[in-house]
Amino acid sequence: MQKEYVFPKIETNISSLLKSCLSDLGVSESPLIVIEIPKERANGDLSTNVAFRLSPVLKKKPKEIAELLLSSCRNKLGEFNLDSVVKDITIASGGFLNFYLKDSFLYEMALDIIKTKDVLGDINLGKGKNTLIEFVSANPTGPLSIAHARQAAVGDSLARILAVLGFKVTREYYNNDEGNQINILGKSLELRYRQLQGETVDFPEDHYQGDYIIDLAKEIKEKKIKIKDEQGFRDFALEKITKVIQDELGDFGVEFDVWYSQKKLASSKKIEQALDLLRKKDFIYENEGATWFKSTEFGDDKDRVVVKSDKNYTYLAPDIAYHLDKFNRGFKWLINIWGPDHHGYVPRIKAVIQALGHDKGSLSVIIVQLATIYREGKSVSMSTRRGQYITLREVLNEVGRDATRFFLLMRRTDSHLDFDLELAKKQSSENPVYYIQYAYARICSILNNAKDIKLNLKEINLSLLKEHEEGDLLQLIFQFSYVMEVCLRQLDSYPVTAYLQNLATAFHRFYDQHKVLSEDKNLTLARLALIRCLQIVFAQGLDLLGISKPEKM
Repeated sequence: MQKEYVFPKIETNISSLLKSCLSDLGVSESPLIVIEIPKERANGDLSTNVAFRLSPVLKKKPKEIAELLLSSCRNKLGEFNLDSVVKDITIASGGFLNFYLKDSFLYEMALDIIKTKDVLGDINLGKGKNTLIEFVSANPTGPLSIAHARQAAVGDSLARILAVLGFKVTREYYNNDEGNQINILGKSLELRYRQLQGETVDFPEDHYQGDYIIDLAKEIKEKKIKIKDEQGFRDFALEKITKVIQDELGDFGVEFDVWYSQKKLASSKKIEQALDLLRKKDFIYENEGATWFKSTEFGDDKDRVVVKSDKNYTYLAPDIAYHLDKFNRGFKWLINIWGPDHHGYVPRIKAVIQALGHDKGSLSVIIVQLATIYREGKSVSMSTRRGQYITLREVLNEVGRDATRFFLLMRRTDSHLDFDLELAKKQSSENPVYYIQYAYARICSILNNAKDIKLNLKEINLSLLKEHEEGDLLQLIFQFSYVMEVCLRQLDSYPVTAYLQNLATAFHRFYDQHKVLSEDKNLTLARLALIRCLQIVFAQGLDLLGISKPEKM
């Protein structure tokens, strides 16, 4: 298995090299050393701005510091197992240190990927850390909207990424199956059923008005289902809509390990136990007939009520118990994926985590911004309560799973997303997911046409890959593990979509200018090896996004 080729290993060695060189300069406490991939290939394969970070400390210009580091770094490459990896180090843009990788290193990397059929090798950044990702968790009051779909795509892809990076990942859906909204759902269904029975009823504005409520009422009537009371309507609606959500997510390629019931949480006495624990820690007090949590002691802007004066719980109380239960189940890192309407809720949950005795870093909250659907150039207005919104099911039926997932992932989670239905349906290079899948299919076609040519790794001479386009592809292959580390750092799968688009562009450019199969046997073998390596990279990248890998298009 490859051990030396992935970015994290080289990053670690270069960081150690720089720290040693800084020590020689009398810098006892090194600043944060960040190794990145330059945007322009001319600026090397790897780059660091450490000289800029040191400038205020050493009272020197970044370029002067970089010049001091340059000679020392070149002399110490062997001490840090970098002499077989780094070809040269230069200074650019007033103080950046740029590292150029040896061609022989990139060749060996490509051959090893072919041999192991794996891009990442034994990378293990997670070290088996028990991680819980809770996402979507939409109230079961109607079909999933496109906003929920975006959270589903983000959560599922992030779970896939963390799993291959060595984390032990559990996917969880928190099903809010009790409370006022569920009561309104049951009442909405009852009123629609009574209307179908010929009654004249007043249907309140704040009740659920979507056609799906009428469809459920028709099912009760047509199948002559006996429902005795309001609770019966509530239970029927809850069961049916939860099943709809599960089916939609399944067809979207999103599966959960756990469906966690708030109703069961409440009946288990865990809420009272969690509040008692905080009370023992002196983080709970009574005031004006209500029970308060001292969240200001952990940076929140005000203390929060957990039990109202009427003795009913606020939303925060079950959330305290739920997060305590997550830790009690053995999870060391909690990741919550929420919509933008929960942004203000983050400080109080962070306060809860600390009050329970855990480091605030043990909880990460990802806020996924909304998506706007465009049809024929016009945005589609949405209202969840009125049932006027594009559902996940509608988008899946119209553009398919692959395009839906990719379009929902192709912007950063903290950025608003515009989803163009017409573009998503196009079978052309304008459509990014089609463009990527077409690159993969082209590679499969070439390899299929060359199936009689045996790729004996000992006979392949990758030094014949002298064209600029071939060098670009080798460099991009190396960048894959860097992209994965960026995904971990940012907790966002967006970098994979951007990377695959760049890789597809580089491959199509190579394909348009150079023949893979030619009369030159040795060059043919080298190029077949290159695209076999690309096939593995594309496959792994598409798998991480939950997107299919068509071999023919």
